[in-house]
Amino acid sequence: MDRFLGTACNVETLSPLNLAFVGDTVFDLFVREDLVCKANRPVNKLHNCATKMVKASAQSEAARKIIPLLTENELSVFKRGRNAHTNHKAKNASEEDYHYATGLEAVFGYLYLKGEIDRLRELFGLICEE
Repeated sequence: MDRFLGTACNVETLSPLNLAFVGDTVFDLFVREDLVCKANRPVNKLHNCATKMVKASAQSEAARKIIPLLTENELSVFKRGRNAHTNHKAKNASEEDYHYATGLEAVFGYLYLKGEIDRLRELFGLICEE
């Protein structure tokens, strides 16, 4: 198990929005690590670059890139996240992009809580490919 706390967590019973809550931070951490390791930059430039990658439209595009490569379970989690009712209006994003971003975050939260860090690395690497 490759989670920070290693506490018991029944991932299969968590709501898609709980998974997205964790996945939002996991995705953000991957983005930040990638940016910092690529170049030593002023923090404001790092922040601007990170913001471009974690906004809903960029996450929606990332989701569309990896959907064909998701396992049956991952795709199910993605769809549950995408279809979840959030009671939240997207800022600066279409409703569709916002839902796809939530689906992506749900997958990242699901994989992280399952301890599947290698799979997260693989998916993030595919997202970052040109």
